Amino acid sequence: MDLFAHVEKENQQKTQPLAARMRPGTLAEFVGQGHILAQGKLLRRLIDAKRLQSILLFGPPGTGKTTLAFLLAKETNGKFKQLNAVTSGIKELREALEWAKDEVSVTGIRPILFIDEIHRFNKTQQDALLPDVEQGIVTLVGATTSNPFFSVNGALLSRSQIFELELLTESDIRSILLRALADKTRGLGIYSATVTDAALDFCAKMAEGDARRALGALELAVLSSPNRPIKVDVDDMKESMQKKVLQFDPTGQQHYDIASALIKSIRGSDVDAALYWLARALESGEDIRFICRRLVIFASEDVGNADPQSLSIAVAAMQACEFIGLPECQLTLSQATIYLALAPKSNSATTAIANARRDVREGTVIPVPRHLRDGHYPGAAKLGNAISYQYSHDSEDGIAAQDYLGVDRTYYTPVHRGFETELANRLEAIKAKLNQHD
Repeated sequence: MDLFAHVEKENQQKTQPLAARMRPGTLAEFVGQGHILAQGKLLRRLIDAKRLQSILLFGPPGTGKTTLAFLLAKETNGKFKQLNAVTSGIKELREALEWAKDEVSVTGIRPILFIDEIHRFNKTQQDALLPDVEQGIVTLVGATTSNPFFSVNGALLSRSQIFELELLTESDIRSILLRALADKTRGLGIYSATVTDAALDFCAKMAEGDARRALGALELAVLSSPNRPIKVDVDDMKESMQKKVLQFDPTGQQHYDIASALIKSIRGSDVDAALYWLARALESGEDIRFICRRLVIFASEDVGNADPQSLSIAVAAMQACEFIGLPECQLTLSQATIYLALAPKSNSATTAIANARRDVREGTVIPVPRHLRDGHYPGAAKLGNAISYQYSHDSEDGIAAQDYLGVDRTYYTPVHRGFETELANRLEAIKAKLNQHD
């Protein structure tokens, strides 16, 4: 029976993709993530002390979240059970928690429950974990590609350490590829394949930090090679690299990160960076209306009166995109993005209304001056309303020297950029005239 089980296990391993076969068996084999696993770092200290707390591993695909979860159990000698939130429901979750209670009762050692794609669990399922996590019945290890601050409920967050995994470097990917080529047991060593440096460099670069994607391309290139002995050059690798499918979640971190990068690049007047982030948003499937809204907001928030035409252009772009749709509206978005990036910048309108609203919320309520009150209804004059109001158009320069607020306040401070330079000059002259009132 043991012989058959061993043979079955070997056969299952043979059919696994290279990325699964080359999964590190020890922490020493794990490549990358030195910012959390290097000696002295918190996660490494917890592992070495065998004092794991519940943790959430957060990062892009192919960065080693699942592998690290297995290694955490192995390095701390803990029992391990895995669930996938996509395929498991509350029934499977409760069964796993009962298993954990039995393990603690029998061994006195807290087991590890690994939940892949934990952000797929709804609030009820996440809440079901809380009692056992709180009581130390189970060490929860959750993995997610979505920012846990968006996708995991606050109670579970507060009971977990969060570790963000970063995209692997090209050097990391290259070392993983070389290990796979040399390994004769799990890897491709039995094929004695020669892969050129240019091909390895291309694969490491195009994988964009995803080890799983890089190993998949390498395996495809080696196994499909017609050459004997096997030799893989850069052209072979190009054919083997599949077009990257950009991950996109309209409620997740990438949605907000790309939007943030787009707006900050436009604000920084880096037109090429702005166009790249716009392209990333479009290729990822971002909602066109969302992009348009951000551009319209930006036109007032960050360009403002330094170039008043920017708002008209942003609004026109929004209307054009609604009218023509993709793919043609990418041209409109590109035009508007370029204009906004190169426009002079001013946030004075933003700070002005923020200052005024803060004064309203925190300051003493200012009564409307009598001469500015409504004087159109019968009896208004008896109350003294609007009697001394001066009609601005009766003045030669269109400015009546009267008080419009009743107290001394300054909310708007123009910048000396673009058209707002002219507004600043106008403002200086207007204030001089208004200050002439009695």
